Amino acid sequence: MEDSDSKLEKSLSVLSIDDGTSSQHSEESDLLVKNEKENNDFHLGHTKQPTPPPVEAQVHPELLSICPLRVSDANSRSPNLFKDGLSRSSSYQDLHIPVKMMEEFLRLAWDNTAKNLETCGILAGSLQDRVFHITTLIIPKQESTSDTCQTLNEEEIFEVQDKRSLFSLGWIHTHPTQTCFMSSIDLHTHYSYQVMLPEAVAIVMAPTDTSTPHGIFHLSDPGGVSVIRNCQHRGFHPHEEPDDGSTIYEECSHVYMNSTLSFDVVDLR
Repeated sequence: MEDSDSKLEKSLSVLSIDDGTSSQHSEESDLLVKNEKENNDFHLGHTKQPTPPPVEAQVHPELLSICPLRVSDANSRSPNLFKDGLSRSSSYQDLHIPVKMMEEFLRLAWDNTAKNLETCGILAGSLQDRVFHITTLIIPKQESTSDTCQTLNEEEIFEVQDKRSLFSLGWIHTHPTQTCFMSSIDLHTHYSYQVMLPEAVAIVMAPTDTSTPHGIFHLSDPGGVSVIRNCQHRGFHPHEEPDDGSTIYEECSHVYMNSTLSFDVVDLR
C-alpha cells in the first residue's frame, strides 16, 4: 500500500510533459482588445473578489502553454483558430502562468488532499506590456470538506494584494477524489472574478483524474456569462445550456505557461 509521499510523487509525475514544440498554439500578432486595461491604475484593492469554492484540478508542470487539448509555445504568434474557423485571441489579453506554480500548489495542498479535503488559493499578479502575469499564489486561511472550500479572514488576502499592488487574476483549487470539471458552485464563484476581469482563470487540480489531472477554465462569453448572471440558485444545481449553443464553460485559449516567470507563495494558514 502506497504511503502519502509516494502518492504525492505519483500525482506530480502527471506533470511531466514535452516542451510543446510539436503542437503550436498561437495568438494574433496585432492583439485587439475590447476592454482595454490600464497598466498602473488597476489594483486588487479596488476589486475585492468573493471566496473561492472547491474545484477539481489537474497538474501539468512542464507545460509551455495551455490551450484546448494542446500545449504550445508562449512565444508563438499566429492566430488561434477554433472549430468555427474564427480567431478568438482578440477577445482576451494573454495571461502567463509560472510553469511550476500548479505543481507547487499541489504540494502545498497535499496534506488536505490525503485527507480528502479541498484546498483553494488566490492567483494574483500584474499587467505588463499588455500581458497579465501571475506572480503570487496566496493560500488563505480556510475551512474545507471533500467538495467545498471556504476562505476565512479575507481581509488578510486584500492586505497582501494592496501592499504588493496586485490584482486578482483568478483562483485555483483541488478536487481530491473527483474528476476535473467546474461544478455549479465553481461557476458562480468564477463569475465574480470574470465579470471584474475577463481574463481571470479558474484552475482545477484533480490529482486522481488520470485522464485530465488539471484544467484551466473560464465561462464562455457571452453564453456562459449570461447563464450564470441570470441564475439565482445557490448550492449545487443544474444549469441550462446557453442559447447560443456554446458550453457554459470552456478551457482557456489565452493562457500560456511561462518557464521564465517567477512567483511567490504567501501562505496565510
